[in-house]
Parts: sequence; C-alpha cells; structure tokens
Amino acid sequence: MRADGTARDPALPVRRGIVDLQPSGIREIANLGMGDAGVIPLWFGEPDLPTPEFIVAAADRAARAGHTFYTPNLGIPELRAALADYGSDLYGVPIASERITITSAGMNALMMIAEALVDPGDNIVFVTPLWPNFFRCVEIMGGEARMVALDSTEDGWRLDLERLFAACDERTRAICINSPSNPTGWMMATETQRRILEFCRARHLWVIADEVYARIVYDRRHAPSFLEITQPDDLVMVVNSFSKSWAMTGWRLGWITAPAALAETLESLNEYNVASPSTTTQHAGVTAVRDGEPFVDEMVARYRVARDTVFQRLGAMAKVRMPMPVAAFYAFFAVDGVSDSRAFAKQVLKDTKVGLAPGTAFGAGGERFLRICYAKSPDILGEALDRLAVVLN
Repeated sequence: MRADGTARDPALPVRRGIVDLQPSGIREIANLGMGDAGVIPLWFGEPDLPTPEFIVAAADRAARAGHTFYTPNLGIPELRAALADYGSDLYGVPIASERITITSAGMNALMMIAEALVDPGDNIVFVTPLWPNFFRCVEIMGGEARMVALDSTEDGWRLDLERLFAACDERTRAICINSPSNPTGWMMATETQRRILEFCRARHLWVIADEVYARIVYDRRHAPSFLEITQPDDLVMVVNSFSKSWAMTGWRLGWITAPAALAETLESLNEYNVASPSTTTQHAGVTAVRDGEPFVDEMVARYRVARDTVFQRLGAMAKVRMPMPVAAFYAFFAVDGVSDSRAFAKQVLKDTKVGLAPGTAFGAGGERFLRICYAKSPDILGEALDRLAVVLN
C-alpha cells in the first residue's frame, strides 16, 4: 500500500521504498487545476516575473560562442569564482571558490547531500513546516525524515531549540534548516544559528542550511547566513539557487558551499547524477551574479508591496489567522474551523478557482494551514484575493 492509500502493483520490480514514496501534496492540488485557464495558480513557489533580458542575452551569447559542451563536474571555474566573490561580498567573510559546487538547481543539491550523508536507518532532523522534497530525498536513501515543528504564535513563528536537540540521536546525521522559510516566511536569528552550530559541532553532526530565499528579505540586504559564523572546515553545507533571487526557476541552476575537503565527493556525485549542469545556463549564471543586483533590489521591492497587500487583505478576512511573513514570498495562514487543509484546498479550488498549497504537504506543524505564493503581478494577486474573500469571510 502506498502512502496515499492506493495499492502497489506487485508485478513492478521496483524498490518498495520508491513505490511507496508519498506523492507531493502541492502537486496533487496543481494537477487538479492545471489546464483550466480560469484557475489562478498560487500553489507553486514560482514568481510570474520572466527571467531578466540581460541574463537571457548572456545565455544566447554563450551558446553562439560555442559554450555547448560538457563542463567540469564541479562547474565552470568562472561561475565558481563569481559565486565565491558574491558570497564573500554579501556576508563579509572570505569564501574560496574551492568550496563551491555548481548543481542542477537546489533540488539536485539536496538529493546529492542525501546521497552523501544518509545510510539506511539514519535520520536527518528537519525544522518544519518545510518544503517537502528533501524529506523524500532522505527516504529514497532509506533514511528517516524526523520533524520538529515551529510554534505558531500571534507574534510569528518560534523554534524550541530544546525540542530540536532532543530529536537527535545516535543515528542522526544532520540538522536541516530552511531560513528564510518556505512556507512560513520565518527567518532564523544569528544567535539561534550559533546555538545550533555549537550543538552540531559537539555532536559531530552536519548542518544543512537551505538559504534559497536569502535575498528575499524586507528589512535588510540578506537574511542571516550560517556562512557568516562558520569556519571553512565546519560540517556545514549551505544550499542556494538561482531560481528565486534572479527569477530563473526553469533554468535549473544552484550551488552548494561546503568544506573544500568535500569537493571530491560532490564532484563524483555530480558525475553520477547529471555529469555537469547545463553549460549555457552556467554562463548565464555568471552574468546574473555579477550584474544582477539592480534586478534583485527591484524584485524585492515588488514582493514587499505584494506581501503588504496580502497581509492587509488576506489577514483581515474574518476566518483567517496569519502571522506576518518577514521574508520569502509566501503567506502561511490558518482558517477557523479547518483541520484538513488538503480537503479545504480542493474545495477552494472548486469554489473559487484559486489554487493554494495545503499545509499538510509541509510536514509537522502545517496541518491546519494553507500556503499562498504572492510573487505575482498586482492584478492577478488582487483578483485571487477577491475570489478568496468569498469563502474566507
């Protein structure tokens, strides 16, 4: 029996752990609404901004210049150097290019990390609610995704560090934190990062820091990063992506910053997963990193207006309870009287033709909530909020 209640096909010679993988709860709702032109799709974490022209032009130039062949497994040297310079400038600490591995998106980075760390029976402890795909990476490797939920309060989301540390045992390989958070918009403070780092140093555990939304912050240039407080040889891997900061979701380009001693391992895993990320995309990434700051500033200003609109309008609806998101581009909200967010998301889609992501998809702590991606143009977002008001007031 699969996790979704359907039966396994005994005739298929596929690993039980793969056949039984829980399907994406976000994708389930999306599949119900895709193809209907009247649906406003707010289920995926994807902006409706196209990739900026200066990045597209860079990819075109690269392809026409003949950059269409395989690259080194770790990525082209130009991009690794550009990202090392970018991180060093952003965080005010020296980051060597030898610590940078280019990946085919943040998702590929997370899968490689699971392959590197998890033996059957091991566990990784996650701060949840959390985008669920890394749970599945761990499960694919035969490990356990162990969840510690944030507490939802009127003042925002709070992490109980004692509960987090208590969830770790002799089979724990890492603690995984996504900050800024998808779906909650929560952002971890530097002092909290220090306490987690100290705990993991003492226990010889990895820290896996998903910092994909590091630039989508509304009161500063960037979110607090583990890179600001770690030593180069600490057991810390920081995952990032071009998808959110430079509106490049379909390009599939990301990177890992890790101890230089891990480079050989990551190089091998890239070889056996994708050989190397897309060559023209990597060259476009160099341009994004070096010339993209004005775009990042404009994008964040746009999302700030959208965030404020959603908080004012959605937060004021009679049935809605929603902490103010301080980063990323999601609102994660509860609805009075709703305990099954999966069923409610389906009903909302049917009644309003607005596609939301159910909180159940995001693990422990998300069961009563729904997620809206507000990285949309004002007219689309306004129409979606008008429709939602019918069922949420």
